[in-house]
Amino acid sequence: MQYKDYYKIMWLPRNAAQVEIKRAYRKLARKHHPDVSKEPDAEAKFKELGEAYEVLKDPQKRAAYNRLGSHWKAGEDFSPPPNWDEGFEFSSSNSSDSETGAFSHFFEQLFGRSGLRSADRRQRGIHARGLDSRAKIYIDLEDSIQGATRNFSLSMPETDAQGFVQVRHRALNIKIPKGIKAGQHIRLTGQGERSPDDGKTGNLLLEVAFNAHPMYRVSETDIYLNLPVTPWEAKLGARIKVPTPNGSVELKIPPHSQQDSHLRLKGLGLPAKPPGDFYVMLKIVLPPANTEQAKAAYQKMQQEFDFNPRLSLGV
Repeated sequence: MQYKDYYKIMWLPRNAAQVEIKRAYRKLARKHHPDVSKEPDAEAKFKELGEAYEVLKDPQKRAAYNRLGSHWKAGEDFSPPPNWDEGFEFSSSNSSDSETGAFSHFFEQLFGRSGLRSADRRQRGIHARGLDSRAKIYIDLEDSIQGATRNFSLSMPETDAQGFVQVRHRALNIKIPKGIKAGQHIRLTGQGERSPDDGKTGNLLLEVAFNAHPMYRVSETDIYLNLPVTPWEAKLGARIKVPTPNGSVELKIPPHSQQDSHLRLKGLGLPAKPPGDFYVMLKIVLPPANTEQAKAAYQKMQQEFDFNPRLSLGV
């Protein structure tokens, strides 16, 4: 995926006011419109301009884009930094009206296929409820397994009286439900945007994601661990201790186990209904040959085993 410099596309400085962005778009849109421009790539430029304007015209998308930093170069290989969107609060009014697939892969990776991972709209009529807000929070795996209460800081971009984007911060103390999965939401009633006409305040929807764990990875309610084992443990069988988020358990490794064999510990995943499972993937690790004694052991193994691992390749 290639990085897109939306400011460069619109010939704007990064500190441009919102009114300058609107003015620049109108000027460039007239220049590059396919019905007006004679350039062979006019349609592509017009589409790229529309994508840049979709981001920079909106204070919330723009602030999120700015969070990536200014050190990236247009066209260079890019992937979003880990947890780049953590705690960034979006209003539901900011979902895109553009057709699905109209924007680049870069745009979709940052904001989702519909613009901002939200499709809610402001209710019409007297005393309409305020808009729902959305944000993404990252929790530790242990928070889901045991349940927890954590402090989070959310950032909400706003436009000031001079037309510049400012970021308002707020702190929340949030209860993490036991067994919550990545992608699920915590709803905070009345913590969204205020109603413009004395209606009810909207809700705040917090999408949960897991921080990267040094040992485990999670898929839905199942937890996975890569477990290093010796060749003799894999081939002869063994009973070894395995770390799980709830403490060590004894695992029986069957004889003749292969690399990447999956062993299941039922019910030791996330505490859902039904609970997830804990999967151990065997990773056979060879001892180092860093001493004369170790080298001699490998030489003896070479002599005693009539073994060609490339036999199936015909060599």
